[in-house]
Amino acid sequence: MSLLTRTRETTGESKTRSGLILKVPDGARILIVSEDDSDTERLKTILQKAGFVSECAKSVTAGCEAAKSGRFQVVVSTPLLRDGSWRRLTDIANHYDLGFEVILWARNFDLAEWVEALKEGVFDVLDALCELPRAVEDIKTALWAAYLKSAGPDPRASSPQKAS
Repeated sequence: MSLLTRTRETTGESKTRSGLILKVPDGARILIVSEDDSDTERLKTILQKAGFVSECAKSVTAGCEAAKSGRFQVVVSTPLLRDGSWRRLTDIANHYDLGFEVILWARNFDLAEWVEALKEGVFDVLDALCELPRAVEDIKTALWAAYLKSAGPDPRASSPQKAS
């Protein structure tokens, strides 16, 4: 592991393609929705090392209820669980406008499914078998996208008056 990689992991910082440094904001919360305990623990461990606070749900129903609470900025889910699929999470994100992003953590997901997921509002699809190192970077980017979504203009604010 290079010194740069170790530094990023310990400080919770990463650089974007444009060279901007992204830090994990205080209070950032990640929800992991998965029935697979080994995947959940692996993901939770790397998120903890990167400075994220994460919680887990073992069903889509429990994940949806937790996501509706508004406590999470990013939800990482396996595509299909016994009680439903990722579509329920994206429906909640789109319907309730809670400002969270959904990332799918898939073992086998073909190109057509990947395109469909992105069209439905999923932020990204990661391969659980080989993209664990990329997961932290992708989650940080999704986190900032979620913050930008919720940082729009306040609809209660008055609009500026035109100069006469």
